[in-house]
Amino acid sequence: MINNSNQNTNSKFDLESRTLEFAKKIVRLCFKLDNNVVNHKLIDQLVRSGGSIGANYREANDSLGKKDFLNRLRISRKETKETIFWLELILEANPNSKTEIDFLIDESTQIRNILSAIITKVNIKNA
Repeated sequence: MINNSNQNTNSKFDLESRTLEFAKKIVRLCFKLDNNVVNHKLIDQLVRSGGSIGANYREANDSLGKKDFLNRLRISRKETKETIFWLELILEANPNSKTEIDFLIDESTQIRNILSAIITKVNIKNA
């Protein structure tokens, strides 16, 4: 017999690790970009939104109830959309980093889809 609570815990920590690794990849990309006025402004926004995805997901896992849990998940999902926006602008200013940026856009999209699925599942359970 499968222990569902253990499975949920493992999934929770897998997404925590995935969002942390995603934020680290964002930081690594930012270190590679040219140091200029445009990149400086874009990088600041990207690091904030990219890190906020995982930070809010972790807070969701320590939430005080379902309403707080859903709120944190929605914030995390919103941050994935914002991260994609900044990545697209950084790509415009740094076309030579296309492969790495495209990977990060894809990863952000996958994380957003996972968060959306969790939100939908929790909402269905509450209905």
